[in-house]
Amino acid sequence: MNQPKYYLLTPGPITTTYTVKEAMLTDWGSWDDDFNQVTQSIRSGLLKVANAETSHVCVPLQGSGTFAVEATLGTLLGPNDKLLVLMNGAYGQRIAKICDYLKRPYSIIDTGDYLPPDPEAVRKALQDDPAITTVALVHCETSSGILNPVEAVAGVVKEMGRKLIIDSMSAFGALPVNAEELPFDALISSANKCFEGVPGFGFSLIRRDLLENCKGNAHSLSMDLYDQWAYMEKTGQWRYTPPTHTVAAFAQAMREHAAEGGTQGRLARYTRNRDQLVAGMRKLGFKTLLEDIWLSPIIVTFISPDDPAFEFKRFYAELKKRGFVIYPGKLTQMDSFRIGCIGQIDTPEVSRLLSAIQEVLSVMQVNLSIMEETLS
Repeated sequence: MNQPKYYLLTPGPITTTYTVKEAMLTDWGSWDDDFNQVTQSIRSGLLKVANAETSHVCVPLQGSGTFAVEATLGTLLGPNDKLLVLMNGAYGQRIAKICDYLKRPYSIIDTGDYLPPDPEAVRKALQDDPAITTVALVHCETSSGILNPVEAVAGVVKEMGRKLIIDSMSAFGALPVNAEELPFDALISSANKCFEGVPGFGFSLIRRDLLENCKGNAHSLSMDLYDQWAYMEKTGQWRYTPPTHTVAAFAQAMREHAAEGGTQGRLARYTRNRDQLVAGMRKLGFKTLLEDIWLSPIIVTFISPDDPAFEFKRFYAELKKRGFVIYPGKLTQMDSFRIGCIGQIDTPEVSRLLSAIQEVLSVMQVNLSIMEETLS
């Protein structure tokens, strides 16, 4: 009963516990006091995880993580703001695309698929363009699996007197965030990532004094985080119908997150998963896209073998038959695939995955020595 049909080795949605799923069996009234208390416990709990209780507010929003990113940009960027987007993958590109839709001015620093942004390049961009008021950075760029140097960039942004928005969609809850040490104006994440809830809402932790001055900025009624926050503060309720079952599941997921040791405990497990996965895949002959220094404990990108016998769709299907769902690549420069380290998996599941991959390669008659020779 507790065994999933297959493990989701993706950057979200991820495999959840049976108890998180079980939390969705109760129906809730969306304006009921009991449900409002659940919402408030989540909001205060997320601020506590970020050590941001005195400086920031938590504003949840119905929809996927991208909804929360768009809402945050649309609410915080006013008519006199310009954004600098630090881009090294699909999610930095998505921030720029959102700005195109919102008609918010922006510039970019694009370091390609697998290099992190250079904090000194950020400093120079801010020096050269005083119109830039805000910088946006993806914490963990899951299109490659790179862990970006958030702390170094945040230090530069603060020194230059600009605001910082962090898309921490696939990092918050596993990678440490301390608002008293990491100067950020907004940090965005969602329910179905490292807290191991289910999809349905995202949230933004926003500096209170900044949000208080954002009335009237938003491009959309539904995505107005100022109005969402003000209404929640006044009534304890969501403005519009909330994803009640997802919220209840997330409350349970947060309890399990705390029981595991919070961010430190979750990071330890995800790091074990990554280390075992990378070592095992390299032993089989696969190469990681990134150098070890940039490998995140969230998801790892592997370069596809050059052997014509390797075809990703079949590789995916064969692994799914054996109980594992992986992720296709999202790079522009080479064929790749991704395997997530997050969700309800630990080293026994990673061992089974590696055995399944070895078996599938044999079935497909893939010769990894071809890749070895090509990349050496």
